[in-house]
This record gives sequence, structure tokens and C-alpha cells, in this order.
Amino acid sequence: MAVVVLLADGLRADTLRRTIDAGALPAISRLLQGGGLYEVTSAFPSVTGPAYTPFLLGRFPGSVGLPGLRWFDRSRRVGAFPGYARSYVGHEMRFADSDLDASAPTIFELAPRSAAAMTIITRGLPTSRRLMSLTPRSAVRAILTHFRGSVDLWLDVDRETSMKVVGAVRDGAMSFVFAAFLGIDKISHARGQEDPAIVDALRIMDDTVAGLLERPPDSLRVWIASDHGHSLVSRHDDLQREIADRGHRTMAHPWVHGRADVAVMVSGNAMAHIYVELERRRRPLWRELSGHWSGLAEWLAQRDSVDLMIIPEDTNICQVWSRERGRATIRACASSFSYYPSDGDPLGIGAELHEVCSAEAHDATRASDYPDSIVQIARLAACERSGDIILSATRGWDFRERYEPIPHMSSHGALHRDHMMVPLLLDAPVARDPRRTADVMPSALDALGIAVPHGLDGESFL
Repeated sequence: MAVVVLLADGLRADTLRRTIDAGALPAISRLLQGGGLYEVTSAFPSVTGPAYTPFLLGRFPGSVGLPGLRWFDRSRRVGAFPGYARSYVGHEMRFADSDLDASAPTIFELAPRSAAAMTIITRGLPTSRRLMSLTPRSAVRAILTHFRGSVDLWLDVDRETSMKVVGAVRDGAMSFVFAAFLGIDKISHARGQEDPAIVDALRIMDDTVAGLLERPPDSLRVWIASDHGHSLVSRHDDLQREIADRGHRTMAHPWVHGRADVAVMVSGNAMAHIYVELERRRRPLWRELSGHWSGLAEWLAQRDSVDLMIIPEDTNICQVWSRERGRATIRACASSFSYYPSDGDPLGIGAELHEVCSAEAHDATRASDYPDSIVQIARLAACERSGDIILSATRGWDFRERYEPIPHMSSHGALHRDHMMVPLLLDAPVARDPRRTADVMPSALDALGIAVPHGLDGESFL
């Protein structure tokens, strides 16, 4: 038995369904006949790289120490001098494996005959099984393609990924293969997900499935998923510049050198971590900061670009603020979650929740504009590497304007539905409907007859 997970990076569920219904994906349609197409929740931040951890570790990004595509290292043990900031866009992507919680095994470590293509998380994979490594040394073309913003070049990268994945599976030596196809995400950023080139990118995935299905079906499971969605943006709030205009010395990528008292770390570009009092080696509690920094928090909360603001108070409690819908408190224990609106209902749940389990919290929020928001906020707020203030952008806005290689017409990273709900296409019936992308990893282990570790954020749907 082998399990192959094809990740269509940045693909929305409605886009996949529409393209299937149009008859443009015959091999994927054949795959769907034996299984089902589900909408599941991704992770916050809903951004490439961190949102791969549910697939490969069965845990959310904050649970394993990857709070965003960019983050500030208070400990001074991970980030490099003088900026002590991490960015997985560029050469620092090679540090993703070592940044992960060492006690959380990857599926590559658990399934010994594994291979992967185009993922920054490769811990446990021998170099020979990194089919298309997303590192500066071995993927110079991918890096250049990123900065040029060329759709045709990205599709060429996807075609090469397809060829190598099909070849590896046909050889019959692999038990688990994870392959990310990045073209859809790159096209969406540059042109939006309605662009016709999205269908071209999906056809490459369809060709991949066609090649895989030449193997006897009883010995192969093929699953198609996405790590985040996309939504159009027309307004960019350059947070670094705006905070600097308030008189603060700011730090943000790509310029993370020099003295600063506020670090602005943007991912996606629709979420951001804001760090203050950067000289502290551990994240301070908000009650230690509020006297001096409450003005900045109130100012951020009132910006049109900010939909939700999250303020971690300690590892178990955080506040959620909304400019229009009031404030609430989220409390989390090891296995239970509570949501207490104070002067409104910022997550639009419509009720107070008291010590519900993860599945119940998911069900309570699934139909809202912020699906799985309680669990996702709690896990990210508890991460020591997260910011003192965490922001999720308003629809139509993001938090970064300068320094992008191409202007962004579409973004992701936020907690709202367009970014958090993603497709999961399975080729066979399952025991229960999947909830989260974090369910994929334990399910793959189940299919392979490998024991599932304890403490995961996901659970097997088999």
C-alpha cells in the first residue's frame, strides 16, 4: 500500500468543484467517483509553509513552533544576529526543519519509505527522496521564478514535479509521497483565482493523477488537498510604515537590521504578528505591556484593515477584539476550549461555549465566517514564538505593500472563511467526514498500518 497526497497550494474548494463540473479534469473526476470531495478547515496562519505542518506532523503551526511565514525570535537562539528574525521566503527556508518542535515526529520519520516534492518541511527524508527540494541550492529556478512572478515558469516547475512524483510512485518503492504544486498559489497572487491559467495548473495535477492511476488501484491511495484559500485584495495597509509614522522604530522583512522597538512580521499577507519591547528574551504577559502599549493596540484595532486582533494574556487565555463586533475571551486547557463574549461576539458564533472539546469547538464555528477559529486562535496564541499582538486582515485588505516581487491581487493568511476552508478529495469511502487538514497525517498512517502518535491536533477519518 502507498499513500500519495497531492497538495494544490492555494486552491479553493469552489474552484476545484467548478473545474471538475466543467469536465476539465477527467482523471480527478475518475478518482472522485470512488470517494468524495469534502471542505475542511486549514490552520491559522493559513499560509504556505506553516500550513503544511497539519499534513506532515498532524499538528497546527503554533503547536510545533512555526507561528508564521515570518516571526521574531525573542530567545536569540534561533534567529540570526543582528535582526533575530526568521523568514521562510528565501534562504532561511532551510531552517524550517530545525525550527520545528523536536518532540513532534514528521510523517517522513514514521513512514520510512517516504518521498516529497516542493516542501520546506523535510525532516526525516534522505536527500535522495527529496524529489523537488525547495531549497536555494537545489531549487534556484524556483527562487528566480518566485521573484520574476512568471506564470509560465511556475507551470514548468509544476510539470517537473508531476513527472518526478509519477516516476517515484511507478517504481513502487515508496509508501508515502507528499507533493506540493505551487502554481495555483502563484497565479492567484498575481492574477486572482478566476484567471484561466488556474485551469492549466489543475490540468497538470490531473495529468499527475492519470499517471498515478496506471498503478493497480488496490495498492494506492491518492488524496488531493489544499493548505489555504485565496481572496482578492484591492487595498494594502503597510503596517510597518504606519507604525513607524507613530514614532516607533520598526523592523520588518526584508530590512531587519538596526535598533527597533516594534517588529512587524507579515504572512500571506493577510495576517501579522506584532512584537513589542524586543529586548525581552521571553514573551511578556499582556498585563506587563498594556500600560505602555494599550494605545498601539487600540489604534490597530480601529484600522479598517484589521478584522480581528488577538492578544495573548498567557498560554491559556487570550482576548479577541473586533472593531465592529466587540470583544471576547478564549480559554484553552489541554483538551477543552471556552469562548466568553464580553461586550459583543467578535467571532460571530452566537453563543458562549464552556469547556467543549476540539471537535465540538469545530462544529460550533464551522458555519461561521471564522471556521475552527476558537481552536486555531488558542493554539497560535499559546505559541511562545507568536507576537504580543496577532492580526487577521479584513476582506479586501492585506498588511504589506512594499518589497513584494509582484503586486498582490489576491492574498491569504487570515482567519476568515475564504482562506480557512479548503478542499480534500479522497479516492475511497471513509469512516467519518474529515474536519481538518490535520486529519490527513493520522489517516495516512492508519492506511499504512503505522501507529499514530499521541498528542496530535488531527484524528484519522479512517
